[in-house]
Amino acid sequence: MKLTKALTTIIVAGIASQFIGGAAIAQDMTLKLGHLANESNPWHKASVKFGAELSRLTDGRIAVEVFPNESLGKEIDLINGMQLGTVDMTITGESLQNWAPMAALLAVPYAYKSIEHMDQVASGDIGDQIKAQIIEKAQIRPIAHFARGPRNLTSNRPIPSPDDLNGLKMRVPNVPLFVDVWKSLGANPGPMAFSEVFTSLQNGTIDSQENPLALIRSANFNEVQSHVNMTEHVRSWIYLTIAESTWGKLSAEDQAAVMQAAALAQAYERGLFEASIDADRAYLEGQGMTFVEVDGAAYAAKAKDAVLANVNAEIKPIVEGLFAQ
Repeated sequence: MKLTKALTTIIVAGIASQFIGGAAIAQDMTLKLGHLANESNPWHKASVKFGAELSRLTDGRIAVEVFPNESLGKEIDLINGMQLGTVDMTITGESLQNWAPMAALLAVPYAYKSIEHMDQVASGDIGDQIKAQIIEKAQIRPIAHFARGPRNLTSNRPIPSPDDLNGLKMRVPNVPLFVDVWKSLGANPGPMAFSEVFTSLQNGTIDSQENPLALIRSANFNEVQSHVNMTEHVRSWIYLTIAESTWGKLSAEDQAAVMQAAALAQAYERGLFEASIDADRAYLEGQGMTFVEVDGAAYAAKAKDAVLANVNAEIKPIVEGLFAQ
């Protein structure tokens, strides 16, 4: 039987749970994992890896069906489905702040100095607090975190310092924090649908935009922008998650297998992520884009007040501490 692109099946063994003496013992269980990325994305490949490892660790008793490309629903729909018990797993991040305010910490401009700093936070006490609140408030359990490519500013001239922005007309996502940060830096930002960005750059409605290298490449912005300014202004991570209701159906042994498979998937994704960053830069440089090293400290210092003015009061002390590191 030929599989469709909408569905990657990892050893489908049927769906059943048997309850013995009040304890939930997983037998022949199939977990549905939906996400928004396409089949070439490291997140999807890591999801498939997770399914393969979980099947191996449970001798095939637990299978995972992976649904990429929003084929099982959009991100918020999947979260709602997990809370209702119709979906078992998804990959999600700061959208969880709709339930758990601390999830906003996953994507705060200039909060993380490097990917190592980000990993330290995600895997440390702050990360534990974020995960605990997500479990409590959203009834969803983070089991691994995947890296996102840092966001960089593209333009048709080098912008090594925020002093060089000079009212630059730029597109930003419809996120008040992002708009205010770029205003504070000296740009002229405005929200715009991503689908309109290429044409707007082409006809001069805007002069620049900001996104990770993977999106700069896939959107062919190299055709309408000449420079990538390595601002790396937002470093962020995203969680591989399982519904708390699904987690509760697993035996302690199978919960341990899920966490072990998740750790293996996290390490696998990181290798793919690092390779993709290098490949995307090489491709864009090959297409004629110039990469500009910027004064990151100057950008961060100028953005700090706007960031602190926009974050939730609950996380503001944490963000202040991150800036102080």
